[in-house]
Amino acid sequence: MGRFSSLWDRLWKRIGSGPRSELETILGLQIRQLSLYEQALRHPSFEQPHKDNLLRSYERLEFLGDAVLGCVVAEHLYRAFPGKMEGFLTPLRSKLVDRKACARVARALDLGALVHLSPALESRGGRTNPSVLADCLEAIIGAIYLDRGMTAAKFFIHKHMIADVDLRRLAELEDNPKSLLLEYVQAKGWKHPTYKVVAKDGPPHDRIFTIATYVRGHQYGRGQAGSKKKAEQMAARQALSRLRREA
Repeated sequence: MGRFSSLWDRLWKRIGSGPRSELETILGLQIRQLSLYEQALRHPSFEQPHKDNLLRSYERLEFLGDAVLGCVVAEHLYRAFPGKMEGFLTPLRSKLVDRKACARVARALDLGALVHLSPALESRGGRTNPSVLADCLEAIIGAIYLDRGMTAAKFFIHKHMIADVDLRRLAELEDNPKSLLLEYVQAKGWKHPTYKVVAKDGPPHDRIFTIATYVRGHQYGRGQAGSKKKAEQMAARQALSRLRREA
């Protein structure tokens, strides 16, 4: 219990006028249930004198926050791009809510300074660990949702994760050929493309996959690589190129 108290004492000293004041400033909202935010900033490694340690960590709030974040971003993209199909919207949503994006926002909010970690994890740089930061941000979103409702959660997400992002430019960065092909065929009103492994060569530890892409029952591309994922991307890129030439 002593370690738990000392860490909270350090947090209170950093906050100065009380836990709500700094958190409210950071999050841009009034806190009703402080305990939700305390839990959102409690890593599973943090030692507590309770058998239900995992239930008291941020993991459940992280689960909820991830769902809320995905829902809010999906709705925003749906309204922002009325002429775009799932093949365009899904990868763009992924870029907005992936762990890299969440960690970046958490870092900007300085959540790493507030999260409670085990001494061992803290000594290994846990406060700056991208995975920990991303988890904390999602847990905070979950806490906001339970504490203030969806309107407050939307406000927070829009302010910190959407408002300053050039969505069209983001959509053009590192596009996945499979997503681009899917968007193309959907725009045509065709069925989704399919991928089939047509050959596997080499020993198990050095396998080479050959994959074909089919659109409307016809083979439009082939890819060969050491992983199915890369081979599918190569096949999709070739298929998209051919389809565009034929258009």
